[in-house]
Amino acid sequence: MADKPEQTLNIYALLIGIDCYMPNLLPDGSRYKNLGGSVRDVNHVEAFLVDERKVPKTQILKLTASVNPNDPTKPLESPEKLPTRQNMIDSFRKLGEMATEKAQVYIHYSGHGGRAKTVFPSIKGEDQIDEGFVPTDIGTSEGQYLRDLDLAILLKELVDKQLTVTVVLDCCNSGGTTRGDVDIRGGEGIDEKPLQPGQELVAPLETLEAIWRSLTEPTARGLKASGLRVARDYVLLAACRLNEYAYEYAFNRETRERNGALTYWLLDTLRQQNPGQTYKDLFDRINAKIHSQFPQQTPILMGEENRVIFGNELAERVYAVPVLKVEKNAETGEMQAVLGVGQANGMSKGAEFAIYPRTTTDLTKKENRVAIARIIQRGATDSLCKLEPIYGEKLNVEDGDRAVLVSPSVNLVRKVYLIDQEAASAEDLAKPSLPPNKLLPEIFKQQEKSLEAIKNALPGNGWVELAEEVVAADDDEGVAYQLLLNNKEEYEICDRTGHPFAGIPPIKTSDPDAAAKVVKRLVHLAKYHATAELDNTDKDSPLAGKFIVEWLGTSDIYESGDKTPPKSQLKPFADTREPTVKVGDYVFLSIQNDSFQALNVAVLDLASDWSIEQISPKGENFITIESGKKESIAIRAISEGEDIVKILATVGPINFRWLELPSLDEDIHSKGFSRLGNPLEVLLVAIDKEQPPTRKLSVARTPSREWTTKQISLTVTK
Repeated sequence: MADKPEQTLNIYALLIGIDCYMPNLLPDGSRYKNLGGSVRDVNHVEAFLVDERKVPKTQILKLTASVNPNDPTKPLESPEKLPTRQNMIDSFRKLGEMATEKAQVYIHYSGHGGRAKTVFPSIKGEDQIDEGFVPTDIGTSEGQYLRDLDLAILLKELVDKQLTVTVVLDCCNSGGTTRGDVDIRGGEGIDEKPLQPGQELVAPLETLEAIWRSLTEPTARGLKASGLRVARDYVLLAACRLNEYAYEYAFNRETRERNGALTYWLLDTLRQQNPGQTYKDLFDRINAKIHSQFPQQTPILMGEENRVIFGNELAERVYAVPVLKVEKNAETGEMQAVLGVGQANGMSKGAEFAIYPRTTTDLTKKENRVAIARIIQRGATDSLCKLEPIYGEKLNVEDGDRAVLVSPSVNLVRKVYLIDQEAASAEDLAKPSLPPNKLLPEIFKQQEKSLEAIKNALPGNGWVELAEEVVAADDDEGVAYQLLLNNKEEYEICDRTGHPFAGIPPIKTSDPDAAAKVVKRLVHLAKYHATAELDNTDKDSPLAGKFIVEWLGTSDIYESGDKTPPKSQLKPFADTREPTVKVGDYVFLSIQNDSFQALNVAVLDLASDWSIEQISPKGENFITIESGKKESIAIRAISEGEDIVKILATVGPINFRWLELPSLDEDIHSKGFSRLGNPLEVLLVAIDKEQPPTRKLSVARTPSREWTTKQISLTVTK
């Protein structure tokens, strides 16, 4: 077992837990009912920090509202200890005064989350929504929400003091009904309570507006999305997404004492923490544990997810497939696992993954593997796998372990044909230009050796293999690329018809490691084109025709953070069939969900430099568009070229960042699923030709019914 993480005194904490809401009936008749586990949550967090992290109690601020058994409308604590809006604001700022420079700041909130009509209409726009913490006194005339813009200012103040900030929110913004030992942390509707006289903003309006604008910034390349609020300078772990529930549950069956699901599994995982683990490692296990118990609760992680837990250093970013559930097949007795990857990612049956313990930080060492998982039943966003032990090792796989693709199925592999050209004859040499596929005699002598170098460099890459012959151009399983030696003694990569790809300069055969560079480019192209071809062709899917995407127009006066202008104020495209935008201008994309269920959506830019980047949302894996709703996204044109914009939507939660690629010839650092550290090696695959199973043959939901894609082009000019 690994050593315990190093204990530190350099942690300062603010813990807020609210069980008692007094009175809990709002003027419009809605209510925030009392909870049973929020105060227990923060008490348990405090005990962990003091007992296991050795944090002095003098470095911990705590606001709680406990239910008084003699009077449920009045908490046990004295007024100065209660989580009112003003007490929370004062505690945030006191925390910043207490903490020393470079210290760790941990903020934990357990209680109700709420939604209210915005009190910042000049910043957000009329009829917009504020989200935030619900104080214990919300039902009183003085009670007021601690709203999202308030929190943004308070967190920025901490970050500006060079503090390393971690925020955990065990709450949600939606209410609902439950049975048994389960309850939901959230309100029943949208409150219209305004700020009361004497209730001051945490900062002047111009400061709040500047914060709102600064929440998005241009990216270094390609297209860029704006108007989406993300955490960049701190780690934020939240209990669920906007349209989901945060549950509290009686995990202790003897005492029937409740805890928030997020807090319970957070502490359980922290107690098993190993040195070097990141917040992403922490999240993978928490997500697996919660989602297996409460399918309607999907935790989210934002910000510096590759930061070491309670540390300042950033680890190499790793996107790994989580093991969501481990179970034994009742009929065969074989061990199986559900992995968080599926058809919507481009996976197919037969793909194999190496399983690593969640405590392992190095996914490059084979000796750290504990099992092999092979997909036997593919879903839309997760897949059932058969588990096989590593030779000589005991099979030991747990929820929250991580999976790395080690053997792509045959459909992942693309073929390259090496063109063997003829030597030019004397007659050919006498012509003004050489005929196609003819080489100068001195170049022809080098052809065999040059092509042999490519043959020797191809084995082992896993994505591109040698084709023995060229097949028909319309054969999807045939040759994808052709490679030839030109008369300048250079390698040229061509498409399946033999035409050189635009924007890919040839490589001199005399360059150091020329053959290896060619193979690296071929692998890059294979991954790029597999993402471009990712599609759901099931016409019977309930999502077919229900996902509407269109360009609205352009603007040269819009600035990041502005309210999205109506279509009537945008400049229309001169030719809607070939939309064009100038570098520096904004183009507006409309995404409409006409299906009967909420969809999780991500937007990818497949750029002309052969890079792939998720341009919306920037800080999260996806945005959720409710049924019947529309989302408009502002995208800034950064660089010239022909881009493909691909919009992907799923019913279940998914991470499409695994599809990201740098520009051609840029190094792909260790941030993915395989030994090469490539985030796309688990995903880039053309969709299978097989039809989804019928309802009669399988009780499982048809995967293709749960995801869809749209793809549109855009030309960026100077």
